[in-house]
Amino acid sequence: MKHILLVEDDSDIASLLRLNLEDEGYAITHEADGARALQLLDRTHWDAVILDLMLPNVDGLEICRRIRQLTRYLPIIIISARSSETDRITGLETGADDYLAKPFSVQELIARIKALFRRQQAMGQAQTSGTIVAHGLTLDPLARSVRLHGKEVDLTPREFELLWFFARHPGEVFSRLALLEQVWGYQHEGYEHTVNTHINRLRIKIEKDAAEPEIIRTVWGKGYKFAELNHDATS
Repeated sequence: MKHILLVEDDSDIASLLRLNLEDEGYAITHEADGARALQLLDRTHWDAVILDLMLPNVDGLEICRRIRQLTRYLPIIIISARSSETDRITGLETGADDYLAKPFSVQELIARIKALFRRQQAMGQAQTSGTIVAHGLTLDPLARSVRLHGKEVDLTPREFELLWFFARHPGEVFSRLALLEQVWGYQHEGYEHTVNTHINRLRIKIEKDAAEPEIIRTVWGKGYKFAELNHDATS
């Protein structure tokens, strides 16, 4: 059974989410206070965290930041009334795997949780695929690390998974909806901007010039592709 920590100070929302998630077979622990949530994170193993942002004592972004200082592997979904693109980007850059703006469908949250666990399982299987070396990048699926010309690149978990997916399919063109399905695990029109945000951040981190990308290229009217390999190889 998967154990999920729900950090939400609105008791009505927390009760609704807990009821529905337990019906799906998840074990849910609810905490309304940010400081106490951090204590629970230190003491207990969790399979995922659902995290509100506006919390008493310690806010959700700080909790997310501290989790990522300890591990890249724990899935985090932010749920928040802060719905602007800037808020979403901030949450994702802090290390969240997903961001849902309130109000949202409980079934959509459940679908995203399931997608996170499927992705986590797929990444575990991919660890047997070996290191990929391409365009000066070295991707290690076991360590979930990336180096660019020998220097480590700091990526969020989702950024790594997106880059890993691209690198495993050089030269193939993927639409934004296809990337949502393959990397995020769900396909919902209206969320394509999430893909754009992650690709833009990846380009800033790995391209010589993010405005003129050579590794993750735009195929106008179709989507994106990872540039074909030349002399690099997969070990």
